[in-house]
Amino acid sequence: MIVAIDGFAATGKSTSAKLIAHELGFTYLDTGAMYRCVTLSFLNNDINLENKLSLIALLEKTEIEFKNRRNENLVFLNGENVSADIRKTEVTSYVSKVSSISEVRNFLVKSQREIAKNYDCVIEGRDIGTVVFPNAEVKFFLVADSQIRAERRHLELLELKEKKSIKTLMEEIQKRDSLDSNRENSPLQKAKDAIEVDTTKMTINSQVEFMVNKVKLITIGK
Repeated sequence: MIVAIDGFAATGKSTSAKLIAHELGFTYLDTGAMYRCVTLSFLNNDINLENKLSLIALLEKTEIEFKNRRNENLVFLNGENVSADIRKTEVTSYVSKVSSISEVRNFLVKSQREIAKNYDCVIEGRDIGTVVFPNAEVKFFLVADSQIRAERRHLELLELKEKKSIKTLMEEIQKRDSLDSNRENSPLQKAKDAIEVDTTKMTINSQVEFMVNKVKLITIGK
């Protein structure tokens, strides 16, 4: 069974998906982290995104793994724990551009489908319910006010010992929204059969409870 969670940046997708997966006993698959891993790899190797041969060559050497240690979800890129590195500002500012490249999306979509073949999964991203798993049994689409999202992102950066003003973060979030929604390849959009969840005034616990209850109701109905 696939539970697809799509939506804009800083709406609570990743945190909710982890908790929902735990509550349901499903595997959690963070596709956003996969795109961030590829972005980090490109940055570390100074890849010119216009050079498709170099880009593809690096993708072929890219191995991404998810591991759970002491109830913490960790992300490994070619054997190295990059869980903190992929959340840094440089990666965040570059990931939308990398995500729009068809070779990158084809590579990661194939990987995501392979992983989900053998497990019940909660999968979050931006095109899960529309492109990657259009036949997912349950689909959610998360939205929230940009001010609230900027405040959430501000707190995340403080944990990484980075500082940015709320105003700057709002501008960056709005720019990323535009890039994600208007890209030619797999744009961010709500699937027709997705349940919209506005997390602006919701705590993580309340949005998780809402979505878990929806999944249970839908599965019982089937």
